[in-house]
Amino acid sequence: MDRRLALVTGASAGIGAAFARILASHGYDVALTARRADRLESVAEEIRLRYGVETLTVAADLAQPEGPGQILDHLTAHGRTVDALVNNAGYGLPGAYAETRWADQAAFLQVMVTAPCELAHRVLPGMVQRRFGRIVNVASLAGLIPGAAGHTLYAASKSLLIKFSQSLHLESLDDGVHVTALCPGFTFSEFHDVNGTRAMVSASTPPWMWLGADEVAAAGYEAVEAGRAVCVPGAPNKAIAAIAKALPDEWGLALIASQGQRFRKL
Repeated sequence: MDRRLALVTGASAGIGAAFARILASHGYDVALTARRADRLESVAEEIRLRYGVETLTVAADLAQPEGPGQILDHLTAHGRTVDALVNNAGYGLPGAYAETRWADQAAFLQVMVTAPCELAHRVLPGMVQRRFGRIVNVASLAGLIPGAAGHTLYAASKSLLIKFSQSLHLESLDDGVHVTALCPGFTFSEFHDVNGTRAMVSASTPPWMWLGADEVAAAGYEAVEAGRAVCVPGAPNKAIAAIAKALPDEWGLALIASQGQRFRKL
């Protein structure tokens, strides 16, 4: 194929779908994966008609250990290799840690940590060989500030993605592979609907703290093209990240403890 291929996980809505559109607008064919086959097909058809690129869909569950391999095997069977990877799939798991099931936490870690790291590991050698690659790991502002009570592994998983992206950025930059951790704050998407915190978060968060999925994806695309290891979109989020970095750990943790229940469900 003449065009490069971008693989986007969690591509049926929100930031993932926005990323797929932006990549297609820049001439990439796109491979879209998520659990909802009908939503994937709808997004794929829209992109195919609008941008005239090839679209592939792979309905897969990244909570299953075999998920990443199944996705890449499907692309290989269609004669395609991955030139750009957007690890966007993710969700929140509400509740106090001791009151949740370990099976649910294990599946959460599989989706949020193991699957993106495995996908990057599998596609990176080809990128290095071709001396071109783009990897965006959609992390979160939560990974840059102290952890809050509730959703116990969410910030931890996002912090890991940030550190992983920084290291991979340094390892791969000379090989023509750009790696970026995208760290959005509150974003208009289905994220809070899925975990049941939409009403809580909307009531306690001013409108100026929210960004659209298109804005977040555009910032991520620009950052990875520029070779920036970490991207925090939006002035309020940049300010929060800077304050969190400057505050002593005890002060930051106390601040989060006083405010965290506005955004996290126990």
